[in-house]
Amino acid sequence: MTLNPRSTLVQQVISQLSEQIQAGEWPVGAKIPTEPRLVELLGVGRNTVREAVRALTHAGVLECVQGSGTYVRSTDELTGVVARKFGAAEVGHTIEVRRALEVEAARLAALRRTPEDLDRLDAALTARDAAWATGDTDIFVEADADLHVAVVAAAHNPMLAELYASVGAAIRASVAAAVGPAMRAGTHIDHGRLVAAVRDGDADRAAHEAGRFLEPPTRE
Repeated sequence: MTLNPRSTLVQQVISQLSEQIQAGEWPVGAKIPTEPRLVELLGVGRNTVREAVRALTHAGVLECVQGSGTYVRSTDELTGVVARKFGAAEVGHTIEVRRALEVEAARLAALRRTPEDLDRLDAALTARDAAWATGDTDIFVEADADLHVAVVAAAHNPMLAELYASVGAAIRASVAAAVGPAMRAGTHIDHGRLVAAVRDGDADRAAHEAGRFLEPPTRE
């Protein structure tokens, strides 16, 4: 089988652009250099750059905005694909996927947490409670996400952490929708028992607490 040199070059450019995005040279929301500038920077032809950008756009990493430029929409292909899938998914399906990830993460965290993990969880829980008190939905959603990320990190499973990170934007959107613009005292869900279960090393209780507030809507 003979490799197509052009196809190989396009893949190399895709890899180069992806690495620069993941390294933060062009963060999410930033506009990448123009096509002529990329040709100059990468030392390849215009068509090669165009094909690489098209591939990353199809993957959801980039977005071409007519008359404006090309923008970074996610840090990797997995994030882009997952974001599109979650964006079109039913609320119930999104919650079910969250349960699959967060319940197992909590169980593993209870078994594997370190003193440093517990310090991070305590700080994240305090920040989450303080964020709720502000009445600002955006602030609370970020603080809530930070706590769940801390639980996942305490599981010490790199693959689980990477997968969870890829659905981060979708999870934030689902939390914002659940909380709503009017944050009311009666709708606050305390996560203290979840952190306590992880601290106690009780895997079953941690899994139960993680799943307790992620019940999908009942289908008629």
